[in-house]
Amino acid sequence: MNEEIALVTGGAGFIGSHLCEYLLNKGFKVICADNLSTGSEKNIEKLRTNEDFKFLKKDVRDDLEIKEKINYIFDMASRASPKDFKDYPIDILTTNGFGVFNLLNLAEKNNAKFLFSSTSEIYGDPKEHPQKETYCGNVNTLGIRGCYDEAKRFAEAMTMAYVREKNVDARIIRIFNTYGPRLNEYDGRVISNFITQALRNEPITVYGDGNQTRSFCYVSDMVEGIYKAMMEGKKGDVYNLGGEDEYKILDIASKIKELTSTNSNIVFKELPEDDPRIRKPNIGKAKKYLNWEPIINLEDGLKKTIEYFKNEI
Repeated sequence: MNEEIALVTGGAGFIGSHLCEYLLNKGFKVICADNLSTGSEKNIEKLRTNEDFKFLKKDVRDDLEIKEKINYIFDMASRASPKDFKDYPIDILTTNGFGVFNLLNLAEKNNAKFLFSSTSEIYGDPKEHPQKETYCGNVNTLGIRGCYDEAKRFAEAMTMAYVREKNVDARIIRIFNTYGPRLNEYDGRVISNFITQALRNEPITVYGDGNQTRSFCYVSDMVEGIYKAMMEGKKGDVYNLGGEDEYKILDIASKIKELTSTNSNIVFKELPEDDPRIRKPNIGKAKKYLNWEPIINLEDGLKKTIEYFKNEI
């Protein structure tokens, strides 16, 4: 029986709650820490009957007061919604600053393996396409998205500092657009926006002309990639995790309109500041070293996500 303990910060959030469930199914004891600023106890409701699961309503910027010996720390704690970039920039910056600092110290104290969940946003509005891990990005530090982009870039630098100076066994993942059940309907993401608007027969809002592109990864694929990065990834290494297929935003809107049989019309609004024109990961490194790539195609993933939202709204 596996007696190893995994700490998942942000574990009541969208990806974090799926990760907690995955780890429990793998036989780990799981401590989920979340301040519920964007996470929800509903996401972990079914897990709380499992004796190997423990929930702490804690903020990573504070002392988590964990007495157990931790073996793995998966740091998924941060606001990531585009809506929050304007409303909670200091929260985002300090969570990825003081919060990651606290967790790296906890990893050092416990001699635990550490995984920092970074983001494709560190590439900004990229001039390299697709984006490899070696690409340094094109970020506007003063723009509305700068709080998130720079918070994650700073946290990456701090993670690497702990690898080099403190010999902490840490690795970094850069998460590209992820979707699936438990996605928050209010967080301003493309797929949750389109699905909720379509199911309510409201206008489907496309920003810009809809020709900007994204690639999408279903949450179960993402969670497997996160797990493999922790267990098989090298200390001090960074891995892009995301889907390789690239889609125009307008095509995603049309597909969701078709799958929901909605009466909604597609409407266009002004593109937000610094919104990336293109976004697609090069996942060759994850394929080679983690033996990972997504397996759920977009249509199947969208159908699962639509069914979830039908029961939520």
